[in-house]
Amino acid sequence: MVNVGVDLHKTQFTVCIRNRGGEEFQRYATTDAGYAAFLKEMAKWQSNGQKVRVGVESTGNTRYFKSQMEKAGIQVVVTNTLKLKVVNESVKKTDKHDAATIAEFLEKDMLPESQLCSRESEQIRRLLKARTTLVRTQVVIKNQIHALFNAEGVEDVKRGELQSKRGRQRVLNTLDEWENGLVVQPLFDTIENLEKDIKGIEEQLANLLKEDRMVQLLLTIPGCGPICAWTIRAYIDDIKRFSSAKKLASFAGLAPWVQNSNEVVRHGRVTKRGPEELRTALVQVVMGLRRMQSKLCDWRLMQWYEEIKGNKGSGKAIVATARKLAVIIWHMLSDDVEFDVGQMLDRKLLKKARAMRGCVTKSLVNEALSLVPKNPTNASPDNKPDTKLALPEEKKRKVG
Repeated sequence: MVNVGVDLHKTQFTVCIRNRGGEEFQRYATTDAGYAAFLKEMAKWQSNGQKVRVGVESTGNTRYFKSQMEKAGIQVVVTNTLKLKVVNESVKKTDKHDAATIAEFLEKDMLPESQLCSRESEQIRRLLKARTTLVRTQVVIKNQIHALFNAEGVEDVKRGELQSKRGRQRVLNTLDEWENGLVVQPLFDTIENLEKDIKGIEEQLANLLKEDRMVQLLLTIPGCGPICAWTIRAYIDDIKRFSSAKKLASFAGLAPWVQNSNEVVRHGRVTKRGPEELRTALVQVVMGLRRMQSKLCDWRLMQWYEEIKGNKGSGKAIVATARKLAVIIWHMLSDDVEFDVGQMLDRKLLKKARAMRGCVTKSLVNEALSLVPKNPTNASPDNKPDTKLALPEEKKRKVG
């Protein structure tokens, strides 16, 4: 078998062809002519009855490179260089050296493989990233308007008043009085255009995923809206990729790093080694659950959140709950079941808690009633009993 290591770049790629005869280095341009010349060279090895296997780094144009190779019947192994420290932390960082290292590890079947998501998931990710860019641009423009109010020394507009056309018109009328309407009008026009584009992207995503089973299951989670459901579905792609719930949590970067040496065990912060968008979406779902905390106070998940919050603060509690939520999502998608509220409630403990609340309430009422005299001795002129409690003789003397 011929093992080929490829150091892929935007304009060119360097290859190291490794076989029993040694190593051979070549360089090709990332153009149609360059790909054709490389495939022609690989066809020579294939014509001799040898199989060709290519290892390549994960980068921006890896998907296109992989598709071109697979059309010619060449096996492609995509690697994540963050897991290949020999390349990432090498003191000799050249294209030839990196290609040779990839070819050597590929030959020994020691190359850490990285899976590419499906075409559909990549399309969803691109739409979500475009929407995120538009939303952030919209926020920047709104902050400029708030800064203009601050510069004029006027009380700032209410939160959310820039969200509607009517509210923006009121702000514009106010600014016209200070002769600043011409400055803000283009910003308002840009906000409206951005809103139309954002709604257009959301409609595309809704039509693309209206019959998606994963999205339907995710929407059954309280606090999970369409944007979070679309994001989680796009970055998980296929739940079968993860053999356990822990691997999904690690993929999201929500698992803490750990260092064990001899008898010393150290745990640190979460790794954040996964997609930031997936991690953010899980945190947003937890924030949605927090907003409904008054209704979900009996949930085991929220009780666990409150316990962590009391010990380590709300920030770490939210991240820890997001990890728990990732475990729940893995079970939901693996078993193809909707979110079960009953699993969040411990029936036995709930009954005990309610019984204890009833007992405490009854005891407080009985204690309060015991303080009121049954046969009041003092009566008012109107034959109404005096509700004041009689003082003991010793306290009367002290008062007198």
